[in-house]
Parts: sequence; C-alpha cells; structure tokens
Amino acid sequence: MIACQRDRFVIPADVHYLNCAYMAPLSHDVIAAMDEGARAKASPWRYKPADFFTVSEHFRERAASLAGVPQDCVAIVPSASYGLAVAAANLPLGRGQEVVTLAGQFPSNVYVWQDLAARCGGRMRIVERPSQDCWTAAVLDAIGADTGIVAVPHCHWADGRVVDLVAVGTKARKLGAALVLDLTQSLGAMPLDFTAVDPDFAVAACYKWLMGPYGTGMLYVAPRHLAGRPIEHNWINRAGSEDFARLVDYREDFQPGARRFDMGEKANPPLLMGASAGLDFLLEFGVKAIAETLAAQTEAIAARAAMLGMEAAPLGVRAPHFLSLGFGGDVPAGLTERLAAREIYVSLRGQSLRVTPHLYNNEADADALIAALG
Repeated sequence: MIACQRDRFVIPADVHYLNCAYMAPLSHDVIAAMDEGARAKASPWRYKPADFFTVSEHFRERAASLAGVPQDCVAIVPSASYGLAVAAANLPLGRGQEVVTLAGQFPSNVYVWQDLAARCGGRMRIVERPSQDCWTAAVLDAIGADTGIVAVPHCHWADGRVVDLVAVGTKARKLGAALVLDLTQSLGAMPLDFTAVDPDFAVAACYKWLMGPYGTGMLYVAPRHLAGRPIEHNWINRAGSEDFARLVDYREDFQPGARRFDMGEKANPPLLMGASAGLDFLLEFGVKAIAETLAAQTEAIAARAAMLGMEAAPLGVRAPHFLSLGFGGDVPAGLTERLAAREIYVSLRGQSLRVTPHLYNNEADADALIAALG
C-alpha cells in the first residue's frame, strides 16, 4: 500500500475531500510547474522557437509512459469532447448503423455520437445495466451486426461500475465495429492494457485522475488511424514548422504520428508543465499500486457504511477507485450540503453518494464521513 501523500497537497487537516471524480486537487509540484511555465512566458524574449516543441513533447512522452502506448500515438487535446470529436471525424458510420453507449453516460461521450448518427442516418443504441451487475454483459449483448461504433468508458462516471474492455474490444473487432473510449474517470487510477483492448481512439482529460490542470488532455490514436483527418489545421502540426522563417512555405504533410490531431496553441507551458507534473506523481508509484491502494480505501469505507445499512457494489463489479453508496430508500434532504458544512466533500449522483478518494486521503477523512453519515 502507498503511504498517504497528503503533505504534497494544499489540503487543510480539517478538510475531508473525497471527490477526485469531480476534480483532483493540484499538488504543490503541479502548482510549482504551472508557475514555472507562466514565468517562462513572462519573458518572451527568452522563449525560443524550440521551446514550442520541447514542452509539448515532454508531456506527450509522460502521457505515453502512463498509458503504456507509443509516444507517436498520443495527441494533445484540451478536453475529452475535443478528442471524441476527432474520433467521430475519422470513423465511418453507415445508414442504419448503431452507436452503442451506456445509459446515463457522461454527456461528452453522447452528444458527439448523436450528432454523427443524425448526419449519417445512423441511430443510438443505449445500453441499460442490470440493477446489481457491471455493464459488461449488457454491452456485449448490444454489439451486433448493425453496430458501427462502440463508445463507452472503462467505468461509469456516476456509479463506478465497470466495462470489461478486453471482452468488448474483442467482440467489436470480430463484428467490424470501432471502439472509442472515454477514460477520463479511470486512466491513472485503474490499469488498462491498450494492446489487449485495442481501441481505435481513447481520450482522457487531465483534471481528474491524471492529477493535472483543467484544459489539458491526452488522446490515444491507434496506428491504423494516424493518417486521419484533424478537426483543425493549425500551423505547428504541419511538417517543417520548427523553422519559423519558412512557415509560409505551406506544407501538405504533417508532423509524425498523432501530432496532426494536436489542438491549436498546444505549446502552453503553464498547462502542459502542470499536466506533466501531475503525470510524474502517478508514474512515481505506478497505476497498479495506486489502484490497489484506492481499492483498500474504498473497501474499508464500504464495510463501515454497510454497518449503517448503506449498500455498495463489490470490487470487480465497481472500479477500485469508485464507491457508490446507496441508502436503500430516499436520499436524505440536503445531504451533500450538510456534509459540506462539516468540511466533507463528496458527490451525489442519482440516488447514490459517490465517494472517490485518492492518495491524499487518510483515516481521519473516512472517520469524518462515516460519523456524519451515522
């Protein structure tokens, strides 16, 4: 188990923040890196043309290391929705074909497919989950001859129940369907074998489990799509853009790999340096050890909540870093506001209390939550 890392964050002792699925707090190292990046732009006469590339490539390398994928398969994006728009622009959907998604899935991974289906004459296939099960069987049942795209997360953002992406990827490939993943609620906290799953595209925003700032994200692009079409045409993604004196020698070719899909103005030192520092924090421990540590935290809270009559899905059905506590009836009025008054911060999603700790949480945080719920 990884020891508590609270001293590396700006979290007062009397604040019990169990809400990483909402937004990760920035560590001291991330704040320092963002400050260093801002100071680099404070003196633009010292900011050289090469600096436009080195900061971006450092982030790309760290993101690739965390995901266990080739660096050339990583694009820099500002958000999950941007990465999903890239995927939608590069995947065919025929008339009458279906896009498979989860019921109650996060909107960014729904709206883009609704739009694509409407434009192509396709349709949405919304998967409903059996009440106490994970999502896997329902997703596998929904994938059929009419499936064009499967667009799912690794775990549901509201209840934390998982999708077996290896099984889903295998069936999707067998039937010729594309697989697109929104990993914003799992990458960095839950191991994923990209080789075994083989998604076409996979995106993750940095501001949750990747421990970075808002406005940054990474997009994995499978090698088979590296010659695809970007959704914007910014100058720095074209081949030869390192030579600022020849930028008007317009080029049709791109920087290698997934760099053609990078967002415009990607060379933003405060954001990318901060995001890289967040990734370094995760790489220091490794995703497997982080997942095991968070699983121990959520299991301990679930056991104590059960003594209060609260219900939770077991590990395996739910992700290790997600705990969704049910009340067996109506949610108490003003629950999250009453908890916040005691400096306890969690989220209410539907009829369940979403508790999502990280390495900065300690026993006192769990004690405060259980005492307040009692």
